Amino acid sequence: MKTSIARLALAGVAVAAMAACAPRPTPEGAVDNGAAQPTGPAYPTAPTGPVEGGNVGAALPGSEQDFVVNVGDRVYFDLDSYQVKPEAYARLNAQAQWLQRYPNVRVRIEGNADERGTREYNLALGARRAESVRAYLVERGVAAGRIDTISYGKERPIAEGSNEEAWARNRNAHTAIVSGAQ
Repeated sequence: MKTSIARLALAGVAVAAMAACAPRPTPEGAVDNGAAQPTGPAYPTAPTGPVEGGNVGAALPGSEQDFVVNVGDRVYFDLDSYQVKPEAYARLNAQAQWLQRYPNVRVRIEGNADERGTREYNLALGARRAESVRAYLVERGVAAGRIDTISYGKERPIAEGSNEEAWARNRNAHTAIVSGAQ
């Protein structure tokens, strides 16, 4: 009896947590004045290049430049989240395909966070972001032994500033080629 109640309570907590994280619909008759803050940069973003289009750049196939320009090397996360966003799936799928095409390439997933929060919190969050991307690539067939992870927390921002735009760009996981590229 106690286990049934405990399971029911646990399920209720899980449902409540998911509901709290769900986007809120605009009430009927309300006008969206555009005041909502963006949760991250639009995909694809410069300088990471397009997701589709093959070898549109003048990069040597299998090179680091090919990866950055024609696939994209960075995905973004929501505030305090390490869940891979649906907008990132196309880029990560393209990364997995590219890595399968070039089996000698090894990568390092670098997890990053914005400047808010403590150093320790951001290092842990960056590590979870890097691991989320690693797990996604492994699920898509990339050998786990070819992927290392590291967290830089808030120590390596790519956008300067203390505003939502800069913070959104700094909440990311960067796939860096370590070895094996042309």
